[in-house]
Amino acid sequence: MNGGFDVRTTARFDRLLKKLASQHSHEAGEIFTQALTILKTDPYNRSRRYPIKKLEGVPPGEGQYRLRLRRWRFRYDIWGAQHQVELNFCGLRREDTY
Repeated sequence: MNGGFDVRTTARFDRLLKKLASQHSHEAGEIFTQALTILKTDPYNRSRRYPIKKLEGVPPGEGQYRLRLRRWRFRYDIWGAQHQVELNFCGLRREDTY
């Protein structure tokens, strides 16, 4: 992989991450760093090494891909021409999520 992707966040993502980091400070930094590393190198998951799924029926701008790291979920879009990854959402998987 070429590692040429630029990862950016939306204002909504920043708010959600800040709230979750205050509640789960023991793991938030480690998980976010791991997510950034994955998304900078292989956001399409062409190596099939990461728990990334392309979501069906989700329009661009609302997080067409999902990265799952332990209980954490990150939704993002990939803007291919610019080699940009835009993080839209982060949250925790809980028993009452679905």
